[in-house]
Amino acid sequence: MTSSELETPPLDTARRLAEDGDLEGAAAILTELAADPDGPDRAQAAVGLAVVLEERGDVEGARAAARTALATGHPEFAAQAACHLAQGFEREGRAEQARGAWQAVLGVGTPAYVPLAHLALARLAAEADDYDEAESALRSAAEVAGDDDELRVHAAQQLADLLLERGEPGAAAEVLLEALGSAPPDSVARLRVQLGIAHLELACAEFAQAVDDGGDAATSGLAIELLARTLPLRGRLDDADRVWAYGLDHEDEALAGEVRLRHDRDT
Repeated sequence: MTSSELETPPLDTARRLAEDGDLEGAAAILTELAADPDGPDRAQAAVGLAVVLEERGDVEGARAAARTALATGHPEFAAQAACHLAQGFEREGRAEQARGAWQAVLGVGTPAYVPLAHLALARLAAEADDYDEAESALRSAAEVAGDDDELRVHAAQQLADLLLERGEPGAAAEVLLEALGSAPPDSVARLRVQLGIAHLELACAEFAQAVDDGGDAATSGLAIELLARTLPLRGRLDDADRVWAYGLDHEDEALAGEVRLRHDRDT
């Protein structure tokens, strides 16, 4: 062994071995470093060991190594270890364990990883149909994004989609308008499309309310036409047919006549 090799830090040697495909050799070095409770490289070595062991198919060993790194409380490598655990649990469909690991990321509190944890917790909450928790997590992700405008926009887009699913287009529009104020140029178009969708949903709600309010025949006929012609833009063809049918068959002959004229313009 040359003098330069003797001077190479063990972590670098382990990394080189792993890159060259010698996972066993890398694991041996990393295991020794991770086992030293007073070693300066313990946290980083434990994370590296978790990755190497997972590549070797030793899932439980990888998790044990990740937990070692997490226990160090290291601001960088403990957070990486918690992410490693969380992602592994998610791949296996173990939502509760994944949620606990993402919460551990929040507990470490490293700014670079906190928004990612909030986004992941929002995803898990949405999958469990806990939309209040998902909304809270997405709002937290946007708040702690710091100078990462792309991440903030990503959180805003997901939050807007969630609010639209919940039938809250007004709240979705507010989120998107705020996001547009600091959006990177390549995100503006996506945000504007979403904002347009929110406005379409708002328009549908207003048209439907105008029909329910029971105005004069001309106004109600226009509201029915606008609602029936807007709904297909949101993929709601069956709903549009029902709106037309409601107007065409209405007991008020004046209203039914108005709707018939508007409907027959396409024929």
